[in-house]
Amino acid sequence: MNQTAPLTPPLSDDELALADRLKRHVDTLAGTIGPRHQGQMPTMDAAVAYIERELHEMGYAVERQGYFSGADEVFNLEAQIIGHKHPDRIVILGAHYDTIPETPGADDNASAVAGLLEAARLLIDHTPRCTIRFVAFANEEPPNFYTNTMGSQVYARMCREKHVELIGMICLEMIGYYATGLDSQSYPSMLPLPLKKLLPKEGDFIGAVSDMRSALLLRRFRKGFRQRIKFPIVALPLPTSIHEIRLSDHSSFWDQGFRALMVTDTSFFRNPHYHQPTDTPDTLDYHRVARVTHLRDAEAARRKRARIGIGRIGLSVRGWTWAAVVLMLVG
Repeated sequence: MNQTAPLTPPLSDDELALADRLKRHVDTLAGTIGPRHQGQMPTMDAAVAYIERELHEMGYAVERQGYFSGADEVFNLEAQIIGHKHPDRIVILGAHYDTIPETPGADDNASAVAGLLEAARLLIDHTPRCTIRFVAFANEEPPNFYTNTMGSQVYARMCREKHVELIGMICLEMIGYYATGLDSQSYPSMLPLPLKKLLPKEGDFIGAVSDMRSALLLRRFRKGFRQRIKFPIVALPLPTSIHEIRLSDHSSFWDQGFRALMVTDTSFFRNPHYHQPTDTPDTLDYHRVARVTHLRDAEAARRKRARIGIGRIGLSVRGWTWAAVVLMLVG
């Protein structure tokens, strides 16, 4: 595992159990299954089967949404919790499960699929006023990236064609690699130098990025995250002329006019194993992934809910994860 400083405060027993489950997901996807791409369709099928089985065992109905990429049928997977008051208002939490052929894809993107699965587990017994969708996307990686066969492009177009009332989309993209050494973090070259000087030099935070149109969504997400999760976050709305901010499934939703943001460990700006054979499960920090994914204490969450009046904006849950924070803020 990449060496990082101990977390403060230490993980609770619940967080430790969560870290174990996250590791199990990554070990299965990136270890047992390995590279997941159309050149080896059995690995794509195995990933789909694993994600589907995990969601089924939690109690979700899972819809396979198939489409053809060349001669192969590939699948986006969707599970949802129907909102009890505003079922047509939707927040999407999504992550892609494929890789390029050269890498087992532990951080890219088994870590995010693990986070998606555990967010779904933590929310299964809650009753949000608005609908939460959990979506695992096919074919994010080249040669499908920015093409009509990219799974999130297919899904976002479907949302537009069906006039889905999408509150916001949260894309999980590589959330497992952290580094506490000095100068372990870099940033896009087009980022203004004065801004770079203000940003952390250690890769020990979770990042969130949006386009300018989604800036309000991002600001509310950042506020909710900082109030409820004891882990550093750097959240920036940036112009799409900084092309690196488009490099995942959230940009498919921007292309269709929806608001979306990406949650990420910043990919190749931190992780030297990006798209390499060395992107293996042992390089990730599951304690940190657990910290940013964990459901907060129920009673503390209820007190917070009463204090800030969450019921007014459409969420009734007992704790907080990625999806819950965003629903709370934009519901």
